Amino acid sequence: MRSEQLYHELKSLAEKLGVHVSEQNFRNSGIRIKSGFCLVKDVPHCIIDKHLRVNQKVEILAECLSTMPHESVYLVPAVREYLDQFKPRNKELSSVAIGNPEGQS
Repeated sequence: MRSEQLYHELKSLAEKLGVHVSEQNFRNSGIRIKSGFCLVKDVPHCIIDKHLRVNQKVEILAECLSTMPHESVYLVPAVREYLDQFKPRNKELSSVAIGNPEGQS
């Protein structure tokens, strides 16, 4: 699957999960900002530097979404496989993203 198509599929999944995805210009901020997941007024966001390459945007969005419960949402098999690559690395973050800050079950 091409990076552009994968990015589109991941953005669609984010919408279904209630995650707001936005691309921002980080170059004019004056401080060093990193793309990624955050909560703004209890609403999940994935903020991405718009100057990154598409494959970098895909990886950042996949990292964000892999922390969310998405098992019940239909995904193209290639997208699900791609997201699964990020699960082991983000196992601890998964519990934080769903409201367990200590990472305990």
